[in-house]
Amino acid sequence: MRIVGLFLAATCVSAQSIGSRIDQILLRSPAAQQAFWGIRIVNLETGATVYSKNQDHFFIPASNTKLFSTALALTRLGPDHRFRTSITAPALPDEQGRVGSLRFVGGGDPNLSGRAIPYEYNAPRENPLRHVEMFAQKLFEKGLRFVDGDIIGDDSAYAHEPYPEGWALDDPTYEYGAPVSSLFLNDGMFRLVLRPAEFGVPPQIECTPVVDGMVIHNLAVTGAETKLTYTRLPGTSELTIAGAIAKEQEALLGVEQPALIAAQALRDELLKRGVRISGTARVEHFPAPGVALLTYDSHPLIEDLRIINKDSQNLHAEIVLLEVSRARLGVGSREASLIEMKEFLKEIGIADRQYNLLDGSGLSRQTLLTPMTIIKLLLYMYGTKHRDDWISTLPVGGKDGTLAKRFARAASAAKVRAKTGSISHVNALSGYAGKYAFSILVNNSNLQAGPVRRVMDQIALTLAK
Repeated sequence: MRIVGLFLAATCVSAQSIGSRIDQILLRSPAAQQAFWGIRIVNLETGATVYSKNQDHFFIPASNTKLFSTALALTRLGPDHRFRTSITAPALPDEQGRVGSLRFVGGGDPNLSGRAIPYEYNAPRENPLRHVEMFAQKLFEKGLRFVDGDIIGDDSAYAHEPYPEGWALDDPTYEYGAPVSSLFLNDGMFRLVLRPAEFGVPPQIECTPVVDGMVIHNLAVTGAETKLTYTRLPGTSELTIAGAIAKEQEALLGVEQPALIAAQALRDELLKRGVRISGTARVEHFPAPGVALLTYDSHPLIEDLRIINKDSQNLHAEIVLLEVSRARLGVGSREASLIEMKEFLKEIGIADRQYNLLDGSGLSRQTLLTPMTIIKLLLYMYGTKHRDDWISTLPVGGKDGTLAKRFARAASAAKVRAKTGSISHVNALSGYAGKYAFSILVNNSNLQAGPVRRVMDQIALTLAK
């Protein structure tokens, strides 16, 4: 009994020490004074609460939402689940290599791109159209020579719901707000490079890959400083660039019709190989029977879960959320996926009233979570058979993902494995540090993200030590 008493006393002293240090960190920082902070910290070994502040209050969690979509996908689908892309025709090619049409059927593969897999921080990207080039080459090698119809982009695997409720109007302009679809290339985005010309003259523009049908109104001019704006209303393919440019600038921008762009890319690659196509590229949001001419299976799901959490990839997070309901219920819709999420959270002891989840990425300003709810998820996943895979998806402090440049090279930074989150006036950091699970949510901050993140990092390092 005396040994148990000593253990409990030591635990209490440790908790008090950590709590006192966290209080001092918050008191010393102007960044912590005006914003609204929510914190919960739990000892993974004992389950004891080490620190709490507004733990039951609701916060906009930003990309901490991805903890929920990736946990759901890993638990329900397993780490080895794969997405299948196929190209079909009404019948096999005849003796002349002729088919009536081609259907590019998306299965949700998030990595039809030039991304390096397995995940490697800052790995250079290859050709963003390499998969489409491979598909076209294989079709040609199988004898395809004529398409007497259209190239159809089929995104029917998921309901046509490109933008979740609560996303901002300008989110789709940028790569981080690319529309959700079961068929897309290169993360549903393109790279725009602007190079200054002579003073007062519009800059030169380069797009990679080239986006057919995109109309760019270049109203920018070369000047003494750089201040550019990009505007594209959802539902349109007209991009307006305005402002001034003094040095080369690069922007990652979203596309409006990802399935159409995929169909156009396949059509272009087939034409390059001498296949004659009488029709055009178009999209259908419903399935149609056909014979598979080609199938391609993605990398295992766990590889993409690492991309989602380490790089905070929004589109991929929405995809894995939809994939759960498609695989389990045969309906890849947001409504069905959120029902699956509700059941999952109920199983792990999280009641409906403890969250309001409307998307898988955290871009929705209507998604709400509490630090208590996030800790419950972290504790559950830590105790499952998927623990190692789960933790492997999280950024490593000072090493990779969105934590690569944080913690100022502190020796204990690598003991922090946590998911970041950031949108306007919101910052978040939740995960594991040493023997602790922690969740820090900050809302209503009117400062730059840097000072708030430094306070968060100090708290996480206090736990890691």
